[in-house]
Amino acid sequence: MFTDIRTWSELSADEKASVLCRPALRSDQQTKAQAADIVAAVRDRGDAALFDFAARFEKCELSSLGVTREEFAFAESSLRPAAIVAIDTAIRNVRRFHEAQVPDEVSVTVSPGVSCSRRSHPIDAVGLYVPSGSAPLPSTAIMLGVPAAVAGCPVRILCTPPGTDGRVNAATLVAAQRSGIEHVFKIGGAQAIAAMAYGTETVPKVDRIFGPGNAWVTAAKTLVAGDPYGASIDLPAGPSELLIIADETANPAFVAADLLSQAEHGEDSQVLLVTNSRELANAAIRETEAQLGQLARQDIARAALRGSHVIVTEDIAGAIAISNRYAPEHLSLLVEDPRAVLDNVRNAGSVFLGSWAPEAAGDYCSGTNHVLPTYGSAKSFSGLGIDQFLRQMTVQELSDEGLRSLAPSIIELAELEGLGGHAESVRLRLESMPELRQAQ
Repeated sequence: MFTDIRTWSELSADEKASVLCRPALRSDQQTKAQAADIVAAVRDRGDAALFDFAARFEKCELSSLGVTREEFAFAESSLRPAAIVAIDTAIRNVRRFHEAQVPDEVSVTVSPGVSCSRRSHPIDAVGLYVPSGSAPLPSTAIMLGVPAAVAGCPVRILCTPPGTDGRVNAATLVAAQRSGIEHVFKIGGAQAIAAMAYGTETVPKVDRIFGPGNAWVTAAKTLVAGDPYGASIDLPAGPSELLIIADETANPAFVAADLLSQAEHGEDSQVLLVTNSRELANAAIRETEAQLGQLARQDIARAALRGSHVIVTEDIAGAIAISNRYAPEHLSLLVEDPRAVLDNVRNAGSVFLGSWAPEAAGDYCSGTNHVLPTYGSAKSFSGLGIDQFLRQMTVQELSDEGLRSLAPSIIELAELEGLGGHAESVRLRLESMPELRQAQ
């Protein structure tokens, strides 16, 4: 339970592993099996399965899957002017940060007559998934739509669950359209991932799927990524998680507020507080309980807190070691000098430095992307950026001089590997060169 303070040095190896285990992974096999059934149904039955799942999961009877122009217009007219301003502010900052990530072409003459280059092209067709569940996420439409547009992907579609009235959340539609997405489909969950991966009568097949989601969405993404007829994926982006490293200088109210800001995402979210101060730990627990009572989504947050923990370490170095092992989606450094310890942070999706950088800033409009690796995959995956919307292609050009200079090495390496055809492809070219023919 979150109210129990765990002293790291007193835990066994098994207890340490249990404390750092994500709640969503405890029922992993059952989730994978359910997701596989949904994916198979969509692949086999197409739109018919999508309509059935909408009735089953979203409790709505849809007449069509695509969002119409009239629905887009109605959505914009229904938002307050302040909401439009907030959406535009977020889009502007996210675009500015992601435009700076667009790579230049790399071109190198590696030796006389041998030129190599690396060029980037946008992925032809991308599918974006925006979860809704217990709360709409227009910010995710921005985080996905803006980099897809900046990268220049020709086909950009978005799937998101409808409400019981068959409509997509107005703010999500406005955010999507202003981010450069014109084709939105009323499809949620694992079935949306399957629809984009394989295509249906209505939904076009895409080459890569982006976006976070619950455990079923993440399982479906993994399934289609492993199928050569499916689609590649951005990263494992499942239920939200936050780890806070705090010392005695941290404000307990800030710590509690940040913990709750992530716990309210969903019952399968996880938050961890790791501190070298037992006094701070107790104060943060008291603050969390006090603030929890004022939270509109307190039932969801309370459920998430049951799978969350407070850990006390001997020092901040020990706290960072725990964080690197856990590899959190979000890491907040609420310590006296966060810049001084940042170099020791190795595994995290996104890092927030100091008291004035709440995780909520990154969720909405600081400019960084909030689609981040979860389940500890920050050890090998990066958060979403322009590079995931691009594919890189290398190019090499050799003159006759360049091939002559490399020929001995190519032939020798080919013969070491027993690949005579490789060697012969070079010998034939050498023999066709005028200078060599004349010498013979």
